[in-house]
Amino acid sequence: MLEAFRNGGWGMFPTALFGVVCLVVAARYALRPDPRWIPLQLALGMVTVLTGCLGFVAGLITTTNHLHEVPESQVPLIGALGFGESLHNVALSLILVVLAALCTSVGVVRSTPARVGA
Repeated sequence: MLEAFRNGGWGMFPTALFGVVCLVVAARYALRPDPRWIPLQLALGMVTVLTGCLGFVAGLITTTNHLHEVPESQVPLIGALGFGESLHNVALSLILVVLAALCTSVGVVRSTPARVGA
């Protein structure tokens, strides 16, 4: 996990921060469902994904800005490595949002009254 943070760069930190807050709010909703928490979960989920995308784009910009420093034969390899490292941001955001969505799903099931005879 530390290697992923190193590879992903600075964008991993805001992505992790917003994602963990989103996960905490979703876990709270799973334990005690209350509809007023849903807009916050949606907003935090969106911010988490967007910060992951921002970290990805920033990583690609950094990679492309430095490609002129490597030998021409190495440009495709270094470009691909930079692309892969930048994707760590997107992966982290998706992992956290999926976990939060699963917690929210538990809360939805708990808050839906059972129908008799269904």
